[in-house]
Amino acid sequence: MTSDSTDRRIKDRYPASCLQVHLRERGFFGWGKQTTPVTCLDLNRYGMAVLCPRPVEPGARLFMDFAGKYIRESRVGAKVVECQPFQTGYRVSVQFSYCLDKKGYSRTVDNALSRIEGLYSRLAG
Repeated sequence: MTSDSTDRRIKDRYPASCLQVHLRERGFFGWGKQTTPVTCLDLNRYGMAVLCPRPVEPGARLFMDFAGKYIRESRVGAKVVECQPFQTGYRVSVQFSYCLDKKGYSRTVDNALSRIEGLYSRLAG
């Protein structure tokens, strides 16, 4: 994957279209709203881009669930960075919450997302 000086990413993202992903907007008191299946476009341990059938407001807080071969991780917190019309829906770029500030850091989530990133980086290489 190539990047240029305007790219905000601190690390390359890897294609992961076979990873099953569901997102749920967080409501009041942390309860999740309706779950939406999305298609993963690319990912790394800090964030991902998904193809979503509906727009999601930038700044929205999400819970994300991942499932794939050797992978199952639920309720990973994330924040929407950008949402743009794309193909048959919307490209939603998210940043995982655990890496946004020190108070929200979780070694468990970091390790899980590192494993997911490692699997897909090997498949891409």
